[in-house]
Amino acid sequence: MSTIIVPAHATSITDDVEQLHKAFSGWGTNEKLIISILAHRDAEQRKQIRETYAATHNEDLLKSLDKELSNDFEKLVLLWILSPPERDAYLVNEATKRWTKSNQVVVEVVCTRSSHDLLLAKQAYHARYKKSMEEDIAYLTKGDFRKLLLPLVATCRYEGSEVNMTLAKTEAKLLHEKLDDKCYNDDDLIRILTTRSKFQINATLNQYKNIYGEDIIKELEEDSKDEYISLLRATLECLTYPEKYFERVLRLAINKTGTDEGALTRVVATRAEVDMKVIKEEYLKRNSVPLDKAIAKDTRGDYEDMLLALIGCVDE
Repeated sequence: MSTIIVPAHATSITDDVEQLHKAFSGWGTNEKLIISILAHRDAEQRKQIRETYAATHNEDLLKSLDKELSNDFEKLVLLWILSPPERDAYLVNEATKRWTKSNQVVVEVVCTRSSHDLLLAKQAYHARYKKSMEEDIAYLTKGDFRKLLLPLVATCRYEGSEVNMTLAKTEAKLLHEKLDDKCYNDDDLIRILTTRSKFQINATLNQYKNIYGEDIIKELEEDSKDEYISLLRATLECLTYPEKYFERVLRLAINKTGTDEGALTRVVATRAEVDMKVIKEEYLKRNSVPLDKAIAKDTRGDYEDMLLALIGCVDE
């Protein structure tokens, strides 16, 4: 489902490494050359480029890029170069340094990844930060936020598509009861969200709508000014319809007064190889403007060029 263009005539990894090294040499940095290579290589190719660059030039490519690039373009390129598990570990760690809205970044990572990918991210967290992701979440959160986030991070969901419809109906009624009583931090509500498979949760939400004629996510939207309830809503969206969640993040990042480059960078870097095509479709449907046009209107220079290349709107 990747939107990244990896041309049939792609050069070898060694050629890519030498071209990147050349981009750092001489007067100034050749940002266009960097974009033409890195924005069009998939995760495995980028891993090989980084390994070969270190072996050839005795320096981590990340360090070379960090010395040569700056501002939002640098942040995007560095995030893109990281392997998906390293990137997720970094995003969660950064989120723990500034809570409130950053809680949603944790939810975003742990609820939109597969159980296997989340395990790899937690292993990368161990390797980089010499402690566990759960340890930091438990230490740096409190109250209802900890009650929800810690089991979300610690879970290992079943990935199969099997669904128990009897259970879905039962738990739909349970969710309705808890939400009707505004018991948003109820143990059973949190148990369902943090342990059931994504297919099972989706079936439960469908039963909820069939029985009560209401969309549970829209119900939670009515109390969206409450930060914890917003987190519950993000959890449900990320588990059942991540493309819609990411469309909303992009819309808010681009349409607000002053672009939220952090959110824009994060979503493009993490979803370019996953579901960007569907996100772009959602964005067009919701905003009547193509995502690439919205990005081009709100960003400039090398940052804009890299973003557009990653969302698959620019050929080499």
